[in-house]
Amino acid sequence: MTGDGPAAPGVEAPGSPPVVVAVDGPAAAGKGTLARRLAREMGLPYLDTGLLYRAVARQVLLRGGVPTDAAAAETAARALRAEDLARDDLRGPDVDQGASQVAAIPAVRAALLDFQRGFAARHGGVLDGRDIGTVVCPDAAVKLFVTASAEARAERRWREREGRGEEIPFAEVAAEMAVRDARDAARDVAPMRPAADALLLDTTGLDVEAAFHAAWKLVRLRLG
Repeated sequence: MTGDGPAAPGVEAPGSPPVVVAVDGPAAAGKGTLARRLAREMGLPYLDTGLLYRAVARQVLLRGGVPTDAAAAETAARALRAEDLARDDLRGPDVDQGASQVAAIPAVRAALLDFQRGFAARHGGVLDGRDIGTVVCPDAAVKLFVTASAEARAERRWREREGRGEEIPFAEVAAEMAVRDARDAARDVAPMRPAADALLLDTTGLDVEAAFHAAWKLVRLRLG
């Protein structure tokens, strides 16, 4: 536990529904880091739902297909196995774009929806993605929408890729992210947007620790 408050409010009383925290937002806003830390603080399981779509995109690419092929993407989604989420090649520009493309396919989202809801229903959890608070877990006890300026998010992703040894111009990373943001926000099924009752957190000027403390304060406020 951090030293800034009472015990974590993640343990539900006997007979009460499990606590679910939904963390949504665009790429590189910091939601994954926050969600993992919140899960540890609250003693809840964590699910990176974006990893499901990344794994589907990777499977399509491995089979020589393209992520925009709805039939191929649905087949990959329905055949997804737990070990597919543990691959070490689920990051990179091809999968970044592919994940956004397969996520726009209704049949893929339907195939993965039960998996996500089942995870949350078993013991509660902290789930991060694009539509957790609006579609996957609309009754979540806490909904956070984590965002940051487009420039800040592009710089974070650029530095992340540089850290993996990639040599890529900042402008190219920014352009890729702009395309992905537009696709995620404009898709017909479950577009990325804050839930009506989501708590907004802008991490533009916050480091990792400051962002966590701001998020933790919001969670405690909502859970009372």
